[in-house]
Amino acid sequence: MRGRRMNKVLIAVALALASGSAPAQTVKAGIDAWQKNDPARAVSIWKPLADKGDADAQFNLGQAYKLGRGVQLDLAAAQGWFERSARQGHADAQTSLGLMLFQNGNRIAGMRWLKTAAEGGEARAMLVYGTALFNGDGVPQDQILAYAFVSRAAAQGLAPAKDTLTQMDGALPLGARQRGVAMAQAMAAARPPGGVVPAGKEGKAIAARKVPPAPVATAAAPPLPHPAAAPVVAGGKWRIQLGAFSQRASADALMRRLANTVLHDRIAYFVPAGSVLRLQVGPYASKAQADSTCAALARAGTACFAVPER
Repeated sequence: MRGRRMNKVLIAVALALASGSAPAQTVKAGIDAWQKNDPARAVSIWKPLADKGDADAQFNLGQAYKLGRGVQLDLAAAQGWFERSARQGHADAQTSLGLMLFQNGNRIAGMRWLKTAAEGGEARAMLVYGTALFNGDGVPQDQILAYAFVSRAAAQGLAPAKDTLTQMDGALPLGARQRGVAMAQAMAAARPPGGVVPAGKEGKAIAARKVPPAPVATAAAPPLPHPAAAPVVAGGKWRIQLGAFSQRASADALMRRLANTVLHDRIAYFVPAGSVLRLQVGPYASKAQADSTCAALARAGTACFAVPER
């Protein structure tokens, strides 16, 4: 009898375990998969969460579609996911959506989203919107407010913002700069920087691609730091991908901006992919060499990833 009762207990436990649902996947689990170079798994984790309205998952899914990692590259889908996340107040999504709209010619809507993200303290948006304010490019010119936004972006460690702030320092008198600093301090006190933790740290969103704005009109932008470049190897089988663009002019503009960086002796490739062009640069002898270049560019505010030559 005792043995029969024990068997019943074991069977009941087994049935309970079998009927129990698997632990729910989290956005962080998707980030872990992304960092382990398994973007398809990351997307499979984020998609149901995004469908249920998770803003971080929606933003990450937008990034995946924008980069063509784990899914087929689809800028329309990327924009759609960015917008769903942005409407929930996700600052990185607001910035990415604003930049995408702006670069595709919808400057009014793009600047509106960038302004929203800048007011929320997102560094890239503050740099882009601040530069527009300084130049009066699509918005009423306000150089003191521009200085405030760019100061805050520089204080968050955004390297291109530091370069832009140096240009503004040379263009504005001391009194105007002091008013800008005071305004930046008041803005920060009223609404501290938000946003999400980049990939690689405990957080819920993968790192957004940093897109510096056009240089301030009053002075030439100083060249970015020039890390030692790996020698070009004939027949190298690796490249880095800097993004996908619906217009060739946008890709050309990015290459011009990076002309004096570690890419100065590399070849640009414009690879058709449906309705967009993938901007790739190379060649590199190994994935490690390509990854090293991306690391150097990331320190200067430009994201990329290694891809095999096809």
